[in-house]
Order: sequence, then structure tokens, then C-alpha cells
Amino acid sequence: QVQLVESGGGLVQAGGSLRLSCVASERTFNTYVMGWFRQAPGKEREFVAAITWNGASTTYAKSVNGRFTISRDNTETTVYLQMNSLEPEDTAVYYCVADYTAKRRYPIGPYDYWGQGTQVTVSS
Repeated sequence: QVQLVESGGGLVQAGGSLRLSCVASERTFNTYVMGWFRQAPGKEREFVAAITWNGASTTYAKSVNGRFTISRDNTETTVYLQMNSLEPEDTAVYYCVADYTAKRRYPIGPYDYWGQGTQVTVSS
């Protein structure tokens, strides 16, 4: 079982930035694809970004491409989501996700492990 704990969410004005962090309680963190999903109230979960086990490849949803950057630090078992130029449409609960690389489901998933989520609210 992989435990994922997100942090860094909050309230920010449109045009501002936030950096989300996700710490995984897994010593074999480098064998996992990592990613981020988000879900706004009343809407389905939406893919945001994903990164391969070694960070060599990243994938972004069209809606965030050019504004968000996903990265990882395998020695710290942490994945990050740097969010710039935030828009009110980015308001959602953001979930950190993980999937074993050998399952070959990168980048969309499905992902086997999910964090509890962190709220991001962008005011206009």
C-alpha cells in the first residue's frame, strides 16, 4: 500500500502561483509513475499532469499546458506541481496519484493509489 499526502493548496488570486507537494510513503518510489488529477464540485475528476518513474517524460492536460509543471525528487519520495498563471477555472481539489510503472498505464491511468486531496481556490 502506497500512502500519498498532498500539501500546498490554498487561496490565491487569479494570475498567482501555488506549488503543490505530494510525499509518498514508499521506499521504491522510483518505480512509480506519479501524477495529479483535480475535481471541481459537481464535476468528474480530470487529468492534470503525469511524470514517468525517472522524470524523463511529462504529460499535461491541454487546459494547463504551459502554466503547470510537474516534477519529482526520488530521493525525497516527493512529486511537485508548480502552478503559475492560475485562473478561476483551476479551482478544484487536487489529488496526487501513483501507479506502478510496469503496469504500462502512463500517462492517463488508471492509477491505483490516490491521496486525500488538497483544495486550490483561485479568486477572480
